[in-house]
Amino acid sequence: MTQTPVPPISPEEEIGFMNVDATDFFGMSRAEQIRRFEVEGFVVLPSILPAEAVARIKEELADAEMSHTSYSEFQTRAVTQPQWHSRAVAELIGFPPMIDFLTDLLGPEIVFTRGFFQRTLPGSPGISMHTDGQPHGSNLFGYEGSCLRLVRVLYYLDDLTPERAPFRLIPRSHLSFHAEASPYVRYKSHPEEITLVVPAGSAVVVPSLLLHATHPNRDPRPRELVQLGYRPAWSGPIQPVDEWDPELVANAPEIAKPFLKSLNTTGFQWEQPHKPADMRTEAPGINPSRWGDA
Repeated sequence: MTQTPVPPISPEEEIGFMNVDATDFFGMSRAEQIRRFEVEGFVVLPSILPAEAVARIKEELADAEMSHTSYSEFQTRAVTQPQWHSRAVAELIGFPPMIDFLTDLLGPEIVFTRGFFQRTLPGSPGISMHTDGQPHGSNLFGYEGSCLRLVRVLYYLDDLTPERAPFRLIPRSHLSFHAEASPYVRYKSHPEEITLVVPAGSAVVVPSLLLHATHPNRDPRPRELVQLGYRPAWSGPIQPVDEWDPELVANAPEIAKPFLKSLNTTGFQWEQPHKPADMRTEAPGINPSRWGDA
């Protein structure tokens, strides 16, 4: 089979280095996974999706209407959120292995916030280093990105290789209080960034305030990604956002419906008593020992 030549990458888009992460994510305990997420700002759940699930999702999204970004015709995104186009993606919202992890990470009350499908074509330049949330809102994420605690789950439908638009990130950048960690700042690259190379069916889970990006796609094949957003129910947006279409929610798979709560669900309370009634005396979710090393 003759392969189509990959369009050249502009020299202005070149970074010139790649620090591939060598962490073995297979066999990590739950405590290790949570520590990796909370401290480093990412965790990989390798090959969490069975091959047949990946194949079904790819088939159902094959005819999704796509548009391209302002910076490249080779970086394409679905016009409609993928859970409303693909039943398989809608079912993925409540995928039990991921929900088990998210429940341990966020607690039992979880809100699904958005879906996203990206097809990165051969010749696409890399995505600039950015965050997926801004605390005061932005034109990119609206007020969905203003939620204080917001998680992105990136399901890779193709193998990530050094040539096939692998994921880049700056570990611990979500923890920094420095002005250079502003979620409204973008970077071309960073000397201490790392690159993730993972097999198809793997999920990369990151907090919205982690600075992350991609390398170009130099492979002759596209690279496809489904991204799903979640947050704990208490962590609502700072301004109201549009709700889900009730008809779409009504027709969603039963496995997804518990997470298709109102997008304006929040734990906001302006009045804060100093001594509320029935204060608890334990909270495992904030135990210093939750990482398993205390």
